[in-house]
Amino acid sequence: MQKYINPYTDFGFKKLFGEEANRDILIDFLNTFLPERHRVKSLKFRNTEQFGLISADRKAIFDIFCEAENGERFIVEMQKAKQLYFKDRALFYAAFPIREQAEQGDEWKLQLQAVYFVGILDFEYDEKEERRKFLRDVTLKDQDGDLFFDKLHLIFLQMPLFTKTESELEDHRDKWFYFLKNLTSFDQIPAILRESVFEKAFETAEIARMDKLEYQRYQANVKVYRDNYAVMETARIEGEEKGLAKGLAEGRAEGRAEGRAEGRAEGIEIGETKKAIDIARSLKNEGLDPAFIAKMTGLSPEEIERLD
Repeated sequence: MQKYINPYTDFGFKKLFGEEANRDILIDFLNTFLPERHRVKSLKFRNTEQFGLISADRKAIFDIFCEAENGERFIVEMQKAKQLYFKDRALFYAAFPIREQAEQGDEWKLQLQAVYFVGILDFEYDEKEERRKFLRDVTLKDQDGDLFFDKLHLIFLQMPLFTKTESELEDHRDKWFYFLKNLTSFDQIPAILRESVFEKAFETAEIARMDKLEYQRYQANVKVYRDNYAVMETARIEGEEKGLAKGLAEGRAEGRAEGRAEGRAEGIEIGETKKAIDIARSLKNEGLDPAFIAKMTGLSPEEIERLD
């Protein structure tokens, strides 16, 4: 049986970072990202439901919203599923703690406190291999890449891209990423995480310490998390199958065109076979069922077995 909660569920995430008793855990986590001038010593939790200036404005509901002793604001979001316009959503959310700093009257000097949006993503946002970064710290810069404004930070953690093992952890920040990425698989506290803040986090995350009501709420959250994951995986697989089917059809058409240029009968056979082999090899590398590969490509199981 799993010993620790899943931090990617709403309940698990807020249990770890969103309770008054665990403010020190959240502060320690946030300070791994913040420059020295913005380090948090103490904070207070704010209402996570934010409203516009008038009733017709759209509202926002954050996972965690807190304010440091100097007035700096922090939004911390656990995003479980990929969605369109996520960057837009992050900026929209960040606008609320910026706008609320406006003071009434004519004497306000428009001086703002820093606003941080921290998004922990349980998916890969960057699709192009050359652009993939586990951690993105986004600020406003000018056309030469020089910092223009240091009071708005958007920090994104693409957790699937964190692959360091225990022996590869370099600093305290790596330890936090390792903790979040692997919490559900631990059956005891790893030696490298034997620090007071992590020991408290492990104690908070231990399922056996929950009361009956907490356990029921957590199990309901786990069900939602698993259902959402199943829906996303189904959509991904169906999308890949449709894309591969389209690619196979286009490959056959391409093979026919090449075949007509060099001799219709021979060209069709060569073009189709080459494309079918390429697609079959890709499918096999994805770990799909050989029967499905045979159905999609027309190759025999023996031919598929020989592909490397």
